Amino acid sequence: MKDQMMNGFLAFATKIQSQRHINAIKNGFTNLMPIIIVGSICVLLSNVVCNTTEGYVSLANVPGMSWLGALKPIFDAANYGTMNMLAIGACLLVAMELGTSLGQSDWAIPVTSLACYISVVDLSNGYLDTSVTAAAGLFVALMVALVSTELYCKLVSSGKLSIHMPDSVPSNVAKSFSILLPCAITIFAISGFGFAFSAITGMKVPEAIIKFIQTPLSGVMTHPLGIILIAFVICLLWMFGIHGANTMSGIIEPVFLAAYAQNAEAYAAGTAAPNIVCTPFWSCFFSTTGSGLTGGLLIAIFLFSKREDFKAIAKLALPCGIFNINEPLIFGIPIVMNPILGIPFLIAPMVSVGLAYFLTAIGFCSRMVVNVPWTTPPLLCGFLAGGGSITGALTQLIVILVSAVIYAPFVIMLNSQQAPSEE
Repeated sequence: MKDQMMNGFLAFATKIQSQRHINAIKNGFTNLMPIIIVGSICVLLSNVVCNTTEGYVSLANVPGMSWLGALKPIFDAANYGTMNMLAIGACLLVAMELGTSLGQSDWAIPVTSLACYISVVDLSNGYLDTSVTAAAGLFVALMVALVSTELYCKLVSSGKLSIHMPDSVPSNVAKSFSILLPCAITIFAISGFGFAFSAITGMKVPEAIIKFIQTPLSGVMTHPLGIILIAFVICLLWMFGIHGANTMSGIIEPVFLAAYAQNAEAYAAGTAAPNIVCTPFWSCFFSTTGSGLTGGLLIAIFLFSKREDFKAIAKLALPCGIFNINEPLIFGIPIVMNPILGIPFLIAPMVSVGLAYFLTAIGFCSRMVVNVPWTTPPLLCGFLAGGGSITGALTQLIVILVSAVIYAPFVIMLNSQQAPSEE
C-alpha cells in the first residue's frame, strides 16, 4: 500500500512539474522575483522611512529627520517601475519560458506576446493605465502569453511561413523576415479574437477572464479553507519526498502575487490593504522555518527529546531553519515516509495558516504589505512584511510556539524508539 501511494504521488507531482504551461508560469515568476523584491523594498522605504504625513509612524517624522521626506519620490518612482509593471514583466518572462520549452528561443516571442496582450486590453483612455500593467492585468497577461506563444511556435515550427532572403542579405535581417509571417498571424489572430469576442459578448476579453476565471479562483484559493487545503497538499507531497512548494508554486503564485500587489498598492496609497492571504502571508505563516513549520519540531526536540540522534540532527538543522530551510530535518530525522512525525507535519501548517488568518481577520495581526525574501528569518520576516508592524512578528512567534505544542507529543512518543544505529 505504501508503494502504491508513493507511486501515485510521484505520478501526480511529475505531471504537474512536467506540464509546460504550469512550469512556464513557475519559472517566469521565479525570474520576476528580484523585481518584486525591489518593489517591496521601495514600498517599505517610502512609507516607513520617508513618509512625512502627519501622524504616520515613520522615521521621517522623528524630530530632525524630516529631510528624509525629500527622498520619497525616488522610491515611489522605483516602486511604480516595478510593482505597477507586474503584468508586463510576467507576460514577457512566461512567454520566454514557454517558448524555450517548445524549442524556440526567438527574441520575437516575448515581444509578440506583449503586442498580443496590448491588443486585447481596454485602451479606451488612449494609454496603458495600471489596470493593464499592474496586478489587475496579471491573469490576462499570463493567458495571452501562453496562447500567443503556443500559436507562434507552431507556426514557426511548421516551416511553411518562412520568407527566405538571398544569401547577400545580412543574417539578422534575414532572420527578421523569416519570422515576419508567424509574428503577423499571431498578433492578428489574438487581436481579431479580442474584437470578435467583444462584438459578440459585449465584454472585453480581460473583463471576461477577471469575472469568470480570476475572481472565482482567487476567492477559492484565498479563502481560509482554501489555504488550509493548499497547506495540506504541499506537506503531503513533502511526506513522500516531493518538493511540495515547488510542485504547487506554478498554481498558487499567480493568485497570491496578485493579492499581494493589491496590498502593496493600497499601502503605498495610505489606505487599508484589501487581502489577508497573499505571498508574504504565505511566507510568514506557512513556510516560516520551512514547510511544515519545522521550527516547532526543533523546539520540541530540544525540550523533550531523549534521543541523541534527533538532538544531533536538530543542532545541525538549526542554522538552516533560521533561514527557513528545512531539508536537513525532512530528510535527516526523517519526516519523509514517517507515519508518526508525518501527522504533526501535516497538522501544524494547517493550524498555523488558519490561526494567522483568524488573528488577521480580527485585527490583531496587521495585513502583509511587503514581500520580503523567503529566507528572511522568522519574527524579522513578520515585522517587515507587516510594514514595520510588531504584530506580524508576534503572530509568527505565536504560530511557531503553537506548532511546537503540536509536535511535542509525537517527539515524546518517539523517545521510546531506538535510533537505527542503536537497534
